[in-house]
Amino acid sequence: MQNKDSPITSDLVLIGGGHSHLFVLRHLAMNPQPGLRITLVTRDLHTPYSGMLPGFVAGHYDFGEAHIDLLPLARFAGVRVIHAEVTAIDAERKQITITGRPSLDYDLLSINTGSRPTSPLLESQQNDQFAVKPVDRFIDSWHRLEQRLLESDRDLQLAVIGGGAGGIELTLSLHYRAAQLARRQAGLKFLIVTDRDELLPGHNKRARQMFVDILKRRSIRVYYQHRVTEFRDGFLQGDFEAPIAADTAIWVTHASPADWLPDSGLALDDNGFIALNPCLQSVSHDDVFAAGDVGAVADYPRPKSGVFAVRQGIPLARNLILKYQQRALRPFRPQAQFLSLISTGDRFAVASRGPWAFQGKWCWWLKDRIDRKFIRRFSELPDMTSVEDDSGDIAPMRCGGCGSKVGSEILERVIDQIGQKYDISNDCGLEHPDDAALIRVPAGRELIQSIDHFRSFIDDPYLFGRIATNHALSDLHAMGVDAHSALVIANVVYGSEDKQSQDLYQLMSGVVETLQQNATLLVGGHSGEASQMSCGLSVNGFARPEDLILKNGVRPGDLLVLTRPLGSGVLFAADMQGKARGDWLDAAIEQMLVSNREAASCLREFRASACTDVTGFGLAGHLFEMARESACAIEIFIDRLPLYPGVARLARQGILSSLQPQNIRIRHSIKDAEDFSTHENYPLVFDPQTAGGLVASIAE
Repeated sequence: MQNKDSPITSDLVLIGGGHSHLFVLRHLAMNPQPGLRITLVTRDLHTPYSGMLPGFVAGHYDFGEAHIDLLPLARFAGVRVIHAEVTAIDAERKQITITGRPSLDYDLLSINTGSRPTSPLLESQQNDQFAVKPVDRFIDSWHRLEQRLLESDRDLQLAVIGGGAGGIELTLSLHYRAAQLARRQAGLKFLIVTDRDELLPGHNKRARQMFVDILKRRSIRVYYQHRVTEFRDGFLQGDFEAPIAADTAIWVTHASPADWLPDSGLALDDNGFIALNPCLQSVSHDDVFAAGDVGAVADYPRPKSGVFAVRQGIPLARNLILKYQQRALRPFRPQAQFLSLISTGDRFAVASRGPWAFQGKWCWWLKDRIDRKFIRRFSELPDMTSVEDDSGDIAPMRCGGCGSKVGSEILERVIDQIGQKYDISNDCGLEHPDDAALIRVPAGRELIQSIDHFRSFIDDPYLFGRIATNHALSDLHAMGVDAHSALVIANVVYGSEDKQSQDLYQLMSGVVETLQQNATLLVGGHSGEASQMSCGLSVNGFARPEDLILKNGVRPGDLLVLTRPLGSGVLFAADMQGKARGDWLDAAIEQMLVSNREAASCLREFRASACTDVTGFGLAGHLFEMARESACAIEIFIDRLPLYPGVARLARQGILSSLQPQNIRIRHSIKDAEDFSTHENYPLVFDPQTAGGLVASIAE
């Protein structure tokens, strides 16, 4: 894995979690490069393996078997992950525009985002027609179609547009699955529409005839030399006379590039894909590489297929390392022929290569074996130890005291960037900085203050800044106080000036954005460098003493309300071990990005008698504080605790936060702890929460 102790000197950004980048991640884990920071920007945390998609549709594989979770793989490789969608690339400025967050700079860039079918459905999937790519959206559409098949009481006709291997394999898988789901198998009809005069162009005659026979036996009609241009009002229309009736149309046609490529500044081929040399390097920008469907190598044109993306993976990884090391790149030339294994939906497959072709259950067995081995390669990861190394470009000895501050030029640059993105005219700490902040307390109000600070637990500085800010503000919200102002302290990791500037910009963008969402001014701060990123805020608010919601107001008969699930401590402990699924972490982070401000307002409206936020001491620790201050016993129903997805499973595996042993010491204050100590939720009442919810008592 990457050595995070080495000062950062260069940024490699990987856009997309396609097949080629799976190999890049694994190869870089085994071959760490000191000073190189790697960031994966991906729209999806689970990348589908194209070879298993037909089997998934047919019902032979579940979601987990046919997808690779990118988060554990990235954690294994020491790669930070930004879960967001890229909307633009500026190859001249070396900058990536990302939805809903600050732009990202790069020194080296690799793109493996795949493609989409050429169809009228480029923006969104619809109920009666959808495309096979992007795969995640196809899966959502397929689930809706499954439900439609289950509920339908009339004949249905499904049309697949595309007569290549993908179209045929998908049709046969759909046919197999639909026959199992539909109430009346005889009422289901499938058809394939292709603009060619034969199926499977590029495959040998024997393989093509095998599929012609298979389709005929299953009563799947094929329309040849029919170029479909649109599907409207239940009919396929195109350069043919009679429209073709269908209830649903699925597009599996030639690949098209992403919308943002034409404006990227990169040289493109005649079809709009990134033009590459044999080293998988852009012909116009030597710091940009690409693989898979998104790229096109003029020296060896190949179909847009997952098999070629797989074979480009290792050559791409090697050339990225060679480029970083400023060494000569190595050209890659794929083999002219390859083994093709196309399933027929029913655990049967056709194998072909060159002039020969075979079919049978043994072909399916071989395909299944190969596919499962591929998934295991990126899911069952070996233990790795950090590689110790130093970078010769930056002195390893870093000063302490004020010598550990971030330089003034970096601060000025970051403040200027933030000022361009956010309105900071009212934030005197940014717009008009001084040695200290002057805060006037309104008459009849008291100054309420709190402070919080911790090291980063995620590799995304922007999201970390947002979560750290919500966490700090939560103490005020728990008391029923709206924040007025804040001071921030931010530490970024050792690195060159431009890297520290980029990190500080990302971190402070998250802080400023969240403060502004909470109508809170940033009035000052301090920045420094450290071995690990950290962020903390001192927050201020004003309130009349009689309006505060304190911990000591719990009354007998009150009900307890918990506003957010528990388990973030367990989840991020598992993440550090590479054992947390991406969708589990995603669900928790989504909640942690939500301020407690609205929840606190709701609790005030319903006259909560006591309130606190659930953070480092865990639910049990914070309830103990409320009970002690209120001189009142508190009862909880342990089997009703709301938990984040995956938390119960991880806790059963013994994965707990490092703070758990200290938090659990409070168990002596639990009257009947022994009665529940074996309950699977028992450890979770002590789990420390980051940006946790509020717990309040309200009259029944």
